[in-house]
Amino acid sequence: MIVYVVRHAKAGSRSAWSGPDDHRPLSKPGRRQAAALADVLPLANEARVASSPSLRCVETVEPLARQLGVEVERSPGLAEGMGFRAALELALELAEVGGVLCSHGDVIGDLLDHVERRGIDLGVELGLEKGSAWALRVDGADIVEARYLPPPR
Repeated sequence: MIVYVVRHAKAGSRSAWSGPDDHRPLSKPGRRQAAALADVLPLANEARVASSPSLRCVETVEPLARQLGVEVERSPGLAEGMGFRAALELALELAEVGGVLCSHGDVIGDLLDHVERRGIDLGVELGLEKGSAWALRVDGADIVEARYLPPPR
């Protein structure tokens, strides 16, 4: 089964935002990326959609969740600064039905470093562009393949 790990789409500038960082929304280009993402990830209707609680992550996968007819599951373990363990556990759990999780560059980078240390060839330099995704193929309780998907333009 395939699980997609998505880095949130483009958001407004962190330095220009005066509110709590978790409330920083997507920018116009980010909203376009989020809409396009819903059309490029081949997911079945029973798929689950999980996200960091940060608004920019939730907004990234909302169009996809609407298209699938599911709610976005907010997972504190996907929040910025949380490391990769919760993301790994959730990816393996979502693999039972297929799904997508949306997080931040640091969490995804740590997850992919872990995958690579386990012997999986990522095939490219670590791609973490905003709006990009990694397709992780899971067999049992192991990630056996990882493929980079550049962000929709």
